[in-house]
Amino acid sequence: MSLKRMVLRDFVIVESLDLELQRGFTVLTGETGAGKSILIDALQIVLGARADTSVVREGAAKADICAEFDVPDHVTPWLEEAGIDAEAAILLRRTVDNQGKSRAWINGVPVTATQLRSLGEQLLDIHGQHAWQSLTRPESVRNLLDAYAGTNPTDTMARWTQWRQAQKALQQARDAQATLQQERDRLQWQIAELEKLAPQRDEWEELDSAHRRLSNANALIEAAQRVLRILEDEDSGALDQLSQAHTALQNQEHVEADFSAMLDVLSSCLAQAGDVAHSLHSYLRRTEVDPERLAELDTRISLWLNLARKYKRPPADLPLLLQEWKQSLQQLDASRDIEALTAKADSSERAYHAAARALSVQRSKAAPRLSSSITKAMHLSLIHI
Repeated sequence: MSLKRMVLRDFVIVESLDLELQRGFTVLTGETGAGKSILIDALQIVLGARADTSVVREGAAKADICAEFDVPDHVTPWLEEAGIDAEAAILLRRTVDNQGKSRAWINGVPVTATQLRSLGEQLLDIHGQHAWQSLTRPESVRNLLDAYAGTNPTDTMARWTQWRQAQKALQQARDAQATLQQERDRLQWQIAELEKLAPQRDEWEELDSAHRRLSNANALIEAAQRVLRILEDEDSGALDQLSQAHTALQNQEHVEADFSAMLDVLSSCLAQAGDVAHSLHSYLRRTEVDPERLAELDTRISLWLNLARKYKRPPADLPLLLQEWKQSLQQLDASRDIEALTAKADSSERAYHAAARALSVQRSKAAPRLSSSITKAMHLSLIHI
């Protein structure tokens, strides 16, 4: 198959061109700006490439491009399916007007740009001046070899992807494990520090109350003793005064009936004042200044306050904080599953290497045949030239 002829009308800077090509090797030469690239651009457009108004020569109504090809056997089914007669030649034509509207024909039959492009891909390959460099890339060579051998590396590539993903998941877990281990060590250290204190629920309130009582023991004892003196003084004690008042009203109750209600009040006051005195005596018997106990409370409270400041929590929250840390430590211990991820990564690696070895065997068998075929094709091309 070969390109036989090209005809251009009002294309870019070309007003008219009719170019016939012979069989064999053809070279277009010329200085920069002579129009070599314009011919390639025209060929790409007639093969279905995108086109706009810039391809229309200034002052012209439309650009018109035609290209004639031999009919290769492999495109005949495509032409028949498209309802186009397979004649002695394939004539492609495309026009682009100065409004940007494009029309296309194959052997005189109107077609879409997509159809033109589909047929063009089967008729001609256009390679840039640096296209040969792709042959220096291992990936391109492997693709050519796979295409020749009919091998499909998709399964091997999928297994490689699975292996890499499994490795990544394992590495992420290991990295996280290192972080988790650091977090675990930190929690263990903090838990050990709080467990030395062993804070109990409601202990802080009890400590604070006991400390306030002991630190003010002297003042409390003095206050209780003073009240007792007021109540029980032999000469002017409140209890004695109330008792005398009660007796005076009681002696006149038979004369004044209203004194009866007053006596009830005084009786209640005497009873309540007596209860207060009894309670104060009991309080004084069990209350004493205890410097040693106060020092113990000072030390215990100091430990609570130091840890509360260190972890930025109210002292009363330390028991709950210890419980939270223990729960977090249990969760961290339950989150490690490196063994399962390692097994999956190893299994994926074995599957990939097995598929890769099978693919390598197929490629190794096909490579000498491909080399021989390329050499033979190059010799035939030189003979035809």
